[in-house]
Amino acid sequence: MNIYKKIVDLRECFYKTSSGKQSLLSLISETEVAEHVYNSNAIENSTLTLAETEKILQQIDLDRYISEREIFEAKNLARVVSYIENKSKEHELDFEIILSLHKMLLSNIRDDAAGRFRKEKEWVRVGNHIASSPDEIEERLEKMLIEYNSKNNQNIIKKIALFHLTFENIHPFIDGNGRIGRVLNNYLLLRDGYVPINIKFIDRKLYYEAFEEFDRSRATGIMEEIVGKALTNSYHKRIAYLEGKRIITLVEYAKEKRISHSNLLNKAKRQTIEAFLEKGIWKIGA
Repeated sequence: MNIYKKIVDLRECFYKTSSGKQSLLSLISETEVAEHVYNSNAIENSTLTLAETEKILQQIDLDRYISEREIFEAKNLARVVSYIENKSKEHELDFEIILSLHKMLLSNIRDDAAGRFRKEKEWVRVGNHIASSPDEIEERLEKMLIEYNSKNNQNIIKKIALFHLTFENIHPFIDGNGRIGRVLNNYLLLRDGYVPINIKFIDRKLYYEAFEEFDRSRATGIMEEIVGKALTNSYHKRIAYLEGKRIITLVEYAKEKRISHSNLLNKAKRQTIEAFLEKGIWKIGA
């Protein structure tokens, strides 16, 4: 099935099954915070494991020394991820929101740069790409927001992919661009009535290839693939829980059905079966 048509169908199914189950949806969102934090920080070279991230957020002592920066990176990003759940429904995305989220993210990490765009002489490089000139940042961001909001009829996957690639290409901040960019994806998805996505650390190589493709030819194909799979994964998980299915691992499912686990795993990775990745383990509603 075409991925765009699939998202439309999954979204419709989600709305039908979620009626009157807001408390369960809130619980799912709460349990996902640590995963979002772990994956987003890991993409940016954080050394924290998912288990360590969960312990930090639960204020449990760790078994090894963790730098103060990494502790604040986890706590601050968790706060931002939780904050947008309701804020996205109340307020359209604009400069004020972007800057306030960035201030939250870099608080006690880089207070000198928190909550402001790059200034004169503050240039940054992203791989082999030199980001926008500081004096072009606001103009390019404004254009990006207008372009996103003007394409109401365009498929959400294409819209989010282009938005994310453009934002990271501009790289408006000295630090925190990747993490804020992934938060903004979810801000827009939630505001437009979709579910949030979690771009996984295991997809990091493909994720960076998406930026290289965009720098090279302004193509968005790879990022569309990443966003599309992340969105179906998020819907598959929520629908399985909302429908009260028995959640089991893909390994257990393969044994029960007496079918090849490797074959199921390939289908799960392509999102052609209703499997989802939760805490690094492939699961399915049986």
